[in-house]
Amino acid sequence: MHAIVMNQFGDAGALQLREIAPPQTPRGWVEVELKAAALNWHDVLVREGRYGSPLPHTPGADGAGIRADTGEPVVILPSLHWGYREAAPGGAFQILGDRTPGTYAERVSVPAECLAPMPAGYSWAQAAALPLVGVTCFRALVSRAQLTAGESLLIVGAGGGVATMAAALATALGAHVCVTASTPEKLRRAEAAGVRGGVLHTADDWPERARALAPGGEGFDVVLDPVGLWSHSLGALRTGGRLVVLGANVAEQATLAVRPYFFGQFSLLGTTMGSPNDFRGLLDLVETGRVAPPHIAEEFALADAAQAHRALESGRHYGKLVLRT
Repeated sequence: MHAIVMNQFGDAGALQLREIAPPQTPRGWVEVELKAAALNWHDVLVREGRYGSPLPHTPGADGAGIRADTGEPVVILPSLHWGYREAAPGGAFQILGDRTPGTYAERVSVPAECLAPMPAGYSWAQAAALPLVGVTCFRALVSRAQLTAGESLLIVGAGGGVATMAAALATALGAHVCVTASTPEKLRRAEAAGVRGGVLHTADDWPERARALAPGGEGFDVVLDPVGLWSHSLGALRTGGRLVVLGANVAEQATLAVRPYFFGQFSLLGTTMGSPNDFRGLLDLVETGRVAPPHIAEEFALADAAQAHRALESGRHYGKLVLRT
């Protein structure tokens, strides 16, 4: 079969199309004939060697295709070996494409528990783009932050897959959703997709400007920060608010003033990928028809994975990038 293979860690040029043997399928696992694989920032970190993947290696966490044993169209939960505790994953947890061969290929093998029916009405690209950002955002907003109808949410960094999915889920839950963005065009597109408003986070005073957009102008109940700007994001919360953090692609260190934090009665919630139960909750919400499918910014041929990674790293797209496998 054809697959993207890394023989070394490095820039996007490390991603090369190769002919390799079909995946092994251990007991309890299922082979999937992939139709599409979506890109995530996690894939860039794998390519750079941050997860110590074995070489040679095929990256890719997200995918959708045909289940080989039943012929069903399915989506893949990239969360492998979660464990028995819903509070946090166990020691064997990994994301598909970390150390297990991933979805940048014509076929992939995954545990049977990681497969679910493809949502009705979704294209292959939309189905492939749903699982990682979908289950990550569901866990962040529902399982961790316990966001409810009528509450307010600020999403830091409109434009990427996490932000667009978080906006769709929060809107479906009945929340008042606003965003920050790096360009006026990304703000415009977010507002066209249904968010209530937003501010540019290129200005130093963006937390104060964002607070004014919340109902009553007192700050947001929840701020979702997928980039690592904790000290700024806290400034957009109302007292007693919850800051949910799940990424560090802008900053990997955060310094917080202790007294304002405890006087503000804030909650800081770390989160990452979701569990199989989170995945079921996501799909139940999707089935209601209230969640807009992932927005697809651009599709690439499998052989053009390097070009797709360069597009992902540029940050100029709005929505998800997908490989046609």
